[in-house]
Amino acid sequence: MFRNIFSSTSASAQTSVIHQQLRFASKKTGGSSRNGRDSIGRRLGMKKQQNEYVIPGNIIVRQRGTKFHPGENVGMGKDHTLFAMQPGYVKVYEDSRIKKGRRFIAVSLDKEDEAFPRSEFEKRVRGFFLVDQRSVLEEREKIWEEYRLKNGN
Repeated sequence: MFRNIFSSTSASAQTSVIHQQLRFASKKTGGSSRNGRDSIGRRLGMKKQQNEYVIPGNIIVRQRGTKFHPGENVGMGKDHTLFAMQPGYVKVYEDSRIKKGRRFIAVSLDKEDEAFPRSEFEKRVRGFFLVDQRSVLEEREKIWEEYRLKNGN
């Protein structure tokens, strides 16, 4: 208990009493750590395997750098991602004519086609899966002609 020093007239009460308050922490301080953070994995690697069917635009390999190089009917994105440009089957092969141990990925139109690497003098096998625009326009014009004749316009 504290006494009021001004109300008491005794000499001992008039001496100044210093009261000191102590405050304690309610939480312990946490030490700082230099570790404790990690980034998410980038999900790199083969997305389609040997002899697996792909359609145009399918990603075959996500990679950093050129671990695999694009072969026939395969394109490469700016982050070195290899993707299919034609429908077909994935083929992985080495071509020592360019550099020993360099691996390529191609898309073959036949599942049984194992003729990789191809000779540069051999005729390339291509899939023409795009529609000829001229024939489409001619067919549309023909349909419109028939429609106009039926309706009398």
